[in-house]
Amino acid sequence: MAQTILITGAGSGIGRSTAQAFLRAGWRVALLGRREGPLHDTAAGQDALVLPCDVTDAAQVDAAFRQVGREWGRLDVLFNNAGQSLPAAPIDEIAVDDWLQLSGVNITGMFLCARAAFGLMRRQSPQGGRIINNGSISAHVPRPGSAPYTMSKHAVTGLTRTLGLDGRRFDIACGQIDIGNAMTDMAAGFTKGVTQADGSVRVEPVMDVSHVADAVLHMAGLPLSVNMPFVTIMARDMPYIGRG
Repeated sequence: MAQTILITGAGSGIGRSTAQAFLRAGWRVALLGRREGPLHDTAAGQDALVLPCDVTDAAQVDAAFRQVGREWGRLDVLFNNAGQSLPAAPIDEIAVDDWLQLSGVNITGMFLCARAAFGLMRRQSPQGGRIINNGSISAHVPRPGSAPYTMSKHAVTGLTRTLGLDGRRFDIACGQIDIGNAMTDMAAGFTKGVTQADGSVRVEPVMDVSHVADAVLHMAGLPLSVNMPFVTIMARDMPYIGRG
């Protein structure tokens, strides 16, 4: 029987590329995102389970995961991917409502989806599964003016560590993929110039998003007795290793 995965934020970017990689690999794939149209675009006529859902809404999240349980009987992997960013700005210029919106997706949404997946994996037979959280290079080092996004990705690391510990007795593994400069619509600005720590603006290298999808596919295919707690994948020459 084909393995099953639910991917949040599946309507674009990393989520779409990853979903299509899993579909090509023969997995049963559930596509979760706010807008139904882009989810169907991701499926591109293939047999995927489309789940329109706002990850910040606990009732919608629980209903989506219940549907997965009804349709498939189990969930093997969650790719907890949905996220958003804000334009760079000093913290005192960031509107509180913008912070609340971002943290609702990047922190609360991650928590709600992990919670629903954990509950399903804990109670299914055979017990167990894998949760892969989408972190960021920002979980290690910030960009200038990125307080909300960077805070949220440090929170994701806390979630990964605690689930990696709490999941052991239920045969649930949890890992995190920290991504740097994958070429998506969200990262298009890297090719035009990004503010650096010294205040200069420079074009940064990017990598094809398919490499991220391949890495997630590899993590998902490991036996549950094996875990990759943290994986960093990045454009080789982006300013991260060393002093820029």
